[in-house]
Formats: sequence, C-alpha cells, structure tokens
Amino acid sequence: MRLMFAGTPDFAAVSLATLLRRGHDVVLVLTQPDRPVGRGLKQAFSPVKEIATSRGIALHQGANLKDPALLEALRSCRADAMVVAAYGLILPVPMLAITRFGCLNVHASLLPRWRGAAPIQRALMEGDAETGVCIMQMDAGLDTGPVYRSERTPIAPGETFGSLHERLARLGADTLCTVLDELEMGLAQPRAQPAQGVTYAAKLDRAEAKIDWSRPAADIERQLRALDPVPGASSDYHGQALKLWRGVVRPAAGDEPPGTVVSAGPEGVEVRCLDANLRVAELQRAGGRRMGAAQFLRGFKLLPGEHFG
Repeated sequence: MRLMFAGTPDFAAVSLATLLRRGHDVVLVLTQPDRPVGRGLKQAFSPVKEIATSRGIALHQGANLKDPALLEALRSCRADAMVVAAYGLILPVPMLAITRFGCLNVHASLLPRWRGAAPIQRALMEGDAETGVCIMQMDAGLDTGPVYRSERTPIAPGETFGSLHERLARLGADTLCTVLDELEMGLAQPRAQPAQGVTYAAKLDRAEAKIDWSRPAADIERQLRALDPVPGASSDYHGQALKLWRGVVRPAAGDEPPGTVVSAGPEGVEVRCLDANLRVAELQRAGGRRMGAAQFLRGFKLLPGEHFG
C-alpha cells in the first residue's frame, strides 16, 4: 500500500520499520518536533525520525496540523491510508478522511479498556491479567473508533513496562500489516467498540512516581513494574530520593508503621507497607546507576528501624 505514517517514540518506530520491511510504500512521515534531552539539552531526533531520515522519506515535524497547506500536501500524496501510532498530537477531523481508507491507529490495549495516553502502564498498575493491541479506524473521539482487529496477550508475573511495551510494539506492528492486507483484499470489516467496559488511561502524573507506603504491598509492587524502566518509582530516605526496582511481596511479622525498613541485606531491602512487606531487589541514588541490593548497600546505609518517606 501507499501510506503516510504519523508517530514519534520507539513503539511507533517498530510499526514503521515493519511496514517498510514488508514492502509498503511510506511516502510521508509525520513526527513531533525535535526535543532537547540529557544534561546538555542537545536536540535529539525521535526514533521515527531516525528511520525516516535514514530511508530518505519526506518528513513533517510541524505542531500546527490545522494548516491548510499541510492538508493540501497530505492530499497530494494520494496515499491509500494514514497509519498513526503513538504520535502524541491530536489529528484534526479533516485529516481523518484524507485517504481512501482513512486513519488507522495502533493502540496498545484491548479497547474499550484503557483508552488514552498510558494504556500499558495503567494495565500494569491495575493488575490486569491480560492486555493486547487493537487496530482501530480513527474518528473524532478519544480512541472511540471501530476496531478492525484485536490481538490478546497475557501479562506475565513480574512483567515490567519495558518488557510489555516491547512485546506489544511487535504485536501491534504485525497486526497492523494483517489489517492492511485485509483492506487491500476487501475483507476488513471494523466493528464498533462495546459500550460497556470503558476505562481511561490518563497520562502519568509526576506525583505517581512517589511511593505511598501506606498502600497495600501488591499495589506498590505493581507500581514499581509499571514505572520500570522509566520514570522509576521513588521514595525519600533521610532527604535523599531513591529509586526502587523489582519488588517482591513478603509476609509481615511485626507491627511496624508503613515505610519502616524491616531488614536490609544482600537479598534486598524489606519495607513495611499497609498489609505486608515489600522486598526491593534493586535501588538507585539520584545521579547514580541502578544496582542490586548487595552492591548498593556497600555504599549506602539503610538501617532497620529507619523510615522511608
């Protein structure tokens, strides 16, 4: 197919690379403007831009999608469809009908569950047993359009945002190509989303990275996984912000208040939560690197009886 593509981060780059590998003709790529990153605030290309520039594909990075000149440029591409994956900008309604097959969105959840910006993290935080991807026909609503095809996958115990993101990116790209093949053959028939089961995956707030030890240990364990590897869940210890990774729920024998360090050794740092303990296997100081508990404790004292938060 002759396609336009709109996307920005790694999740989208997997779909773009797969489309090109499968022989689709991507004639134009839309991606967000370059952003300053790192301590030096150096301008960095998005993963999607990296692919587009390496393949010599025409690129648009403007933030004003309502510009009539842009709409005319898109029409002149005479594409069969526009594919959208984690673009990060809302497409104006006139753009949705600019191609023969409209705009197809690669969404990382089983719609209508987790419409919105952070479906992978929300599924992990809520303890969903499974998730998946949907290829959706975009309309004027927020992830409300009819779905061409969905694919389910279980969420494994201990799965992190990083590992699940990678799996769903590959699954989404493969499912997208299946839908495009079905469209070409006239076999694709989108179905309206169910009216029941709608949930919204709001964008993560910075405050959600802070650990509240008065919550159940299982909730905090899921929080650690949902924020691994970015941005990481954190808690203050004697004025220093520590990021904590890889938690295991353990039974609590004492009656310490939440946030109390119960033990600290090579196997991990065990902290009291509302109903149980959480043993944290990896820790990280601000500006430092992620370490196993044994190595971390050689350079940082965490004492039983002291408190987080």
